[in-house]
Amino acid sequence: MKKVSILGSTGSIGTQTLEVISQFPGKFEVTALGAGSNIELLKNQIEKFQPKIAVVKNEEYADKLLRNLSSRQTEIIYGEDGYNKIATLTEADIVISSMVGSSGLKPTYAAIEAGKTVGLANKESLVVAGQVLTEAAKKSGSQILPIDSEHSAIFQALNGSPKSEVKKLIITASGGPFRNTPADELTNVTVESALNHPTWKMGNKITIDSSTLINKGFEVIEARWLFDINVESISVWIHPQSIVHSMVEFIDGSIISQLSIPDMKIPIAYALSYPDRLPLSKSEAKPVDYSLLSFEEVDFNKFRGLGLAFYAIKEGGTMPAVLNAANEIAVNEFLNKKINYTDIVSIIEKVMELHKREDIFSIEDSLVADRWARSVAKSIIN
Repeated sequence: MKKVSILGSTGSIGTQTLEVISQFPGKFEVTALGAGSNIELLKNQIEKFQPKIAVVKNEEYADKLLRNLSSRQTEIIYGEDGYNKIATLTEADIVISSMVGSSGLKPTYAAIEAGKTVGLANKESLVVAGQVLTEAAKKSGSQILPIDSEHSAIFQALNGSPKSEVKKLIITASGGPFRNTPADELTNVTVESALNHPTWKMGNKITIDSSTLINKGFEVIEARWLFDINVESISVWIHPQSIVHSMVEFIDGSIISQLSIPDMKIPIAYALSYPDRLPLSKSEAKPVDYSLLSFEEVDFNKFRGLGLAFYAIKEGGTMPAVLNAANEIAVNEFLNKKINYTDIVSIIEKVMELHKREDIFSIEDSLVADRWARSVAKSIIN
């Protein structure tokens, strides 16, 4: 019985993780749940899975949750210390890191320092402090298992191959809802149209990131750290069908890919059960499901955010943290209809232009850059 602690249990990845766990009650036990402010959903999760501990954002939400729980078997705690606690529980065999944004950095780092196996869906952690986290994993013996479909695909395609045999990592992108929209028409994009992703159902923030392809840029940065490979050896291809989740090109010309229908439960289940696989699929693959597979070059003039991500990881140091922080502020303002869609990338670019890159030696170094970038982004918007 594998015991699971979930950071971000009420989000898209967290809820799907619990759906997978529900299918295999004899294999997994939920020992801790961490959420933000979605008290009603967390209450239902607690009553169904009976975890030892549950964490919420602050004391107010904790009190509200306690008043609404029918059972008091679960300890309710809150705040940063609470998230760190469930990330490092002795009894947890795997920690699923699926909090949204840079808020997941500290508990993810705590889990890695504690030597936990981490199922990583919070890509921002590696974007903001990839070097610090990967070095901590080497010291503690922590294993980081990717949950993003693209990185899970690369992980499976590599299958332990030595880095010397790898020529290129090819990350695929659907192109989002604006793949065929002319660049000069993006100024008219609404929140509703940006949230209408053609192939994936995700949370609002990551859906906007996918529409700008900044999410794909984050995945490039994440891949650089997960697989210890130079950014020059990472490419992004547009693949509208979202069937080929990523590919590895080897030095002999072979290309190995991982294919499946767009379903996040597949990489989630693989991380939960690794090195084994779970019998998720009830039907066999049919030719019609894979009859059309096409690939395109990325239009970097239209999707400028992806180019900024490549620039950020080449610069290194604090620049990726600045990219991420400025993006979080800009996306939030767009979702609240305070700025236009095309302002998102423009704001990020201005913040990065103003930033003086510095080396990162600790989590705090990353957070200083993060706070600076948020402040500057807000000033630009105002």
